[in-house]
Amino acid sequence: MRTATRTLGFLLLACALGQAQSSSDMQNMPGMANMPGMKDAPSTNAAADENDAPMQAMSTRHMDMGPHMKMTALRPIQPGDQEKAAKIVVAARQAAEKYTDYKVALADGYKIFHPEVPQKQYHFTNYMYAFEAARAFNPDHPTSLLYEKQGDGYKLVGVMYTARKGTSEEELNNRVPLSIAQWHEHVNICLPPADKGQDALTPKQQFGFRGSITTQEACDAAGGRFRPQIFGWMVHVYPFEQKPEDVWSAERQHDEHMD
Repeated sequence: MRTATRTLGFLLLACALGQAQSSSDMQNMPGMANMPGMKDAPSTNAAADENDAPMQAMSTRHMDMGPHMKMTALRPIQPGDQEKAAKIVVAARQAAEKYTDYKVALADGYKIFHPEVPQKQYHFTNYMYAFEAARAFNPDHPTSLLYEKQGDGYKLVGVMYTARKGTSEEELNNRVPLSIAQWHEHVNICLPPADKGQDALTPKQQFGFRGSITTQEACDAAGGRFRPQIFGWMVHVYPFEQKPEDVWSAERQHDEHMD
């Protein structure tokens, strides 16, 4: 019964992000619901170069996303981008502060994705906000609250916003400026056959988010089910951090999904 409930919850979120998979896909992918190259970006205003230094530092770092994660490229900073991003951070912080105590989030209807699976970061998701995010962006309503395990409880570290599969980069930019943040999506995923579901969690797995299989052909040969993209677009915000590069850390959202 508990497994069926978790599977139903994941399917609701997948539908909200515009890419529901079959229930057999989800049941045969343990731990899947724990979800739930950069280039220089020169300033367009020479006089603002000093103030843009943190963003410039972000844009000059390179990171290998690997075969299963795709991120939007950083764009040159445009007038108003930093102000817009700052307002989103304020909204994200205000939305999250209520849930410093994770029990309050649970009481308000947030659901934990696979609490029994050890994770760097746990997603507490509001399914109504997920459906809302599929239609429009509301910075006051993050799809998920992000927690790290702390003893017998959880420590709040950030929030996650989402957009449905197929959302254009222009729309993502309208939601959160692509000169400031990098949205990500999970791609080239081979779901395991029904009798090999646990293989997605082994150290040298073929299947899943860290699997060695990255193509339709290899997935077919292994008896799996290939998905060019799973979930929709996502972006993490860590509003309690002090530096912009930490608030919008692409490295952190990559590592916490892929490690």
